[in-house]
Amino acid sequence: MSKQRLCFVVESGTDMRMVEGLAERFALTVLARGIDGGVEINWPSAMPMEVIRGPASRFGFARLVLRHLPGENRRYDFVIVQSYGLAALAANIAGRLTGTPTAMLICSPIEAYYECRRRRPQPDKPFRPHELMLLRALARINGTIGQQYFVLSDHLAQVVRGHGTRKPVRVVPIYGVDTRVFRPPSEAKAALKARLGLPVTGSLIFFSSRIAPEKDSETLLAAVRHLLDAGRDLWLLHRSGGHRSFIEDARRWGVAARVIATDAVHPHQQLPQDYQACDLCVQASRAEGLGFSPLEALACETPVVATAVGGLRETIIEGQTGWTYQPGDVQALAACIAAVLDSPAEAARRAAAGRRLVRARFDRQKVFAALAQIIEASEALEPRSDLAQAER
Repeated sequence: MSKQRLCFVVESGTDMRMVEGLAERFALTVLARGIDGGVEINWPSAMPMEVIRGPASRFGFARLVLRHLPGENRRYDFVIVQSYGLAALAANIAGRLTGTPTAMLICSPIEAYYECRRRRPQPDKPFRPHELMLLRALARINGTIGQQYFVLSDHLAQVVRGHGTRKPVRVVPIYGVDTRVFRPPSEAKAALKARLGLPVTGSLIFFSSRIAPEKDSETLLAAVRHLLDAGRDLWLLHRSGGHRSFIEDARRWGVAARVIATDAVHPHQQLPQDYQACDLCVQASRAEGLGFSPLEALACETPVVATAVGGLRETIIEGQTGWTYQPGDVQALAACIAAVLDSPAEAARRAAAGRRLVRARFDRQKVFAALAQIIEASEALEPRSDLAQAER
């Protein structure tokens, strides 16, 4: 039986694990907006798929989507479009024209992320009120003309319903976590740290979030400064494309000597070992759609401290699967980190409960299988247009 033909429209880059999971189950075409100086898929994939690179301009890419999807109507059985921006608007219009089932994949609360720029705008991420108004307008327009949503969490389901949509919203937390790769270490942490060239003395904290206003690395650096001043022996490990910016911020807080920061590492080869080697993982977000980093940490039975916001509240439960604090609270974050390090038995209990949660609800095989069932059972929510009928 031939695979269904799926087009994945990517406006802001995507993860190799996402496209590999789709390519395993569908005949996949990735239609991606070009990223000047960057890549559309963060790591090369060995899975067969067609990748079409579009212009870097969001308007230019939306025009390409609007031309490509109706012109390729007989090729695609289903279209997934990332987020609810201009590309989604184009894909939803194309879906109306052709009758092709189309879903918006919502991985983050876009307006909430943008609001975080008010507090700490960056040169490449300034806050502009008119852009926020445009995001809100696009969210409502897409909520009206779109067919359906796939969202990663119940929190994101509430976000899109807040746009006034009455369209189906399905919670499918793709790309999930490969619990065969992200698993507890098979050797002692000290031996693993030594093998990886990481500090073998003191405690090692992992922070793998990208550097962006919504991820709030400043609060973590301030908490580390506070704990170092209190006599704690701590190290901070960071992996992301923004690691240079993170090091500069660490210098301002006077903790750069305790920071190991590099570019992102391969998500299957080295990243699991980083989680396994660390004594805890911190997710300091001021807003979050779901948060895969804490789930990957828990799959490795590494304790997690996270803010009680967004989708994180569904997975990092105080007293059960981790420690939580209110966003931006330096003292509370420092206290949570100290509690993890001072209570190893309790930390191990919560982390083990977290792995059980990940295996039950977020295992990669389960979530992609659930997505495939939805797509394979789907029918166009609108009758095929005259254009589509004429092309048959």
